[in-house]
Amino acid sequence: MSGEPTVRPAGIDELLERVRTGYRRVEARAAHEEARSGEALLVDIRYAALRERDGLIPGALVVERNELEWRLDPLGSHRVPEATGHDLRIVVICNEGYASSLAAASLHQLGLHRATDLVGGFQAWRAQGLPVEPAAG
Repeated sequence: MSGEPTVRPAGIDELLERVRTGYRRVEARAAHEEARSGEALLVDIRYAALRERDGLIPGALVVERNELEWRLDPLGSHRVPEATGHDLRIVVICNEGYASSLAAASLHQLGLHRATDLVGGFQAWRAQGLPVEPAAG
């Protein structure tokens, strides 16, 4: 061996803990207020079956997780109109608040320094009695 230190791979729990130290996560009621006041863009990354089953957050932008970076990069050719700049406050929402943490960290790597995610995800939003509407079907 070359004497290089052995690097132990991080498990998912450790990775989540590490990426979450890079920003402050937001609770459901605070996210709701930020969205209502126009301070934040809510972005729902849940897959279609979950949206169909549980409904949608009114006004949230739906972007599949595998398209997130392409759609929200303000410099990207495939960006959505809402991706207006790197100062945009984005609250990423998944089903329970795990995948959204990794997604928010990825957005930080694109320079979207105000990106965060919703603690507990859509399920926490719904449990707080915040607005949900049926998915169009």
